[in-house]
Amino acid sequence: MFGYLLKRLIQMLLVLWVVSVVVFMMMSFTGDPVFMIVPIDATDSEIAQARRILGLDQSLIVQYWKFLTSLLQGDFGHSYVFRQPAMTLILERLPATVEMVLVAMVLAIVIAIPLGVYAGANPNGRLSRTIMSGSLLGISLPGFWVGMVLIYLFAVNWGIFPSSGRGDTAEVFGLRLSLVTWDGWHHIILPAVTLSLGTMAILLRMTRAGMMEVGRQDYMKFARAKGATRRDVLYKHGLKNALIPVVTIFGLQLGDLIAFATITETIFSWPGMGKLLIDSIYRADRPVIVVYLMLVAVIFVVINFLVDLVYTLIDPRITLK
Repeated sequence: MFGYLLKRLIQMLLVLWVVSVVVFMMMSFTGDPVFMIVPIDATDSEIAQARRILGLDQSLIVQYWKFLTSLLQGDFGHSYVFRQPAMTLILERLPATVEMVLVAMVLAIVIAIPLGVYAGANPNGRLSRTIMSGSLLGISLPGFWVGMVLIYLFAVNWGIFPSSGRGDTAEVFGLRLSLVTWDGWHHIILPAVTLSLGTMAILLRMTRAGMMEVGRQDYMKFARAKGATRRDVLYKHGLKNALIPVVTIFGLQLGDLIAFATITETIFSWPGMGKLLIDSIYRADRPVIVVYLMLVAVIFVVINFLVDLVYTLIDPRITLK
């Protein structure tokens, strides 16, 4: 086990190093941040001085070395726009994004898993075909269109839910959270539903495929022959063995939702990391973009590591080497 953990740690560090190189190269060839700092009427000498202060007058190798050492020290620089540490800005927005993603994932799991089990156990039923048609629709519809339709129906037309904002928040262990207030829940429903539809459809289809596969296995037939109830056969014997690919997709989707909730956050004016990223891209706020990309990389490698550990809990036959 220790050997496996050490190997995965080395792999994670290697991946993060590669990401740091890619991020640095992207930032080096996407605009000049000097013009975000100096006044519009700045002279050539002032522009040159700003470039020297930022270290942009040095070679790319020297710039990358300084960039890497700053990352290792936790120094991601200050936002050119907000004049605050970039990491502080991201961490302030992180709880809002995580809240929306967690609600979206809970919705997806609670709805997709039972429907997937039913559709897999009754593949030729009329209701199963309806469920699969709905899942295909959920995969096909773009998120921005779904969000706008939900806003029109539930906010503009019927006035049930608000169309934007995070609502009231309360401080819990130093974090501003909206899930502990009723107004926060009222605001989070529409963006969470919008964000969950694609993931819900994917998990549903994966669960159905897994259930159809395990349904042909001998142990399922033996369980039915021993007199186990249909519910026990499906959920205790079938679902547990069908969860391996579902857990894999769940981990990937969780990372995707955290990293790419930008469209949903923009549509609903949700003050999360995604909206901050979009604003930073528009303003060429390089330090904020760097922090976001590196944080997303860390989230992905950690989630993939946790998914591997979950495999052993679902199926004890899997060993980590």
